[in-house]
Amino acid sequence: MSGVKPLETTPQTRDRMSRQKSRNTQVELALRKALHAAGLRYRIHRRPVSGVRREADVIFVGAKVAVFVDGCFWHGCPDHATWPKNNAEFWRAKIEGNRQRDVDTDARLAEAGWLAVRVWEHETTDAAACRVRHAVTSRQPR
Repeated sequence: MSGVKPLETTPQTRDRMSRQKSRNTQVELALRKALHAAGLRYRIHRRPVSGVRREADVIFVGAKVAVFVDGCFWHGCPDHATWPKNNAEFWRAKIEGNRQRDVDTDARLAEAGWLAVRVWEHETTDAAACRVRHAVTSRQPR
């Protein structure tokens, strides 16, 4: 975001944005519940790889699978992303920066032997849990 100076935001916008949860969102809780019901055990909100300052929402240590639940707005969902009209330059840079960080995170994890699974907040819980379950079971040591 270098060189992009945010414009003043209204107190209402600042308040609304500050209340956005980054952990334990409804989508994340529903996914974890479905994974647990499927018999999978995991850790939450951990850094999969030391030295990489990126925290996954759910990790499966034995299978080396890190799950990230991405919000459509914050991560620029190709289907549902919206681009704010107010402070547009700031938000475009912020969201594009998030996208670039996601790509970098996936690459760093892959270099360390991990698989990053990205789940969009708009995905159904069943579909997301099925993808994660498949990734974990296909990578578990036999």
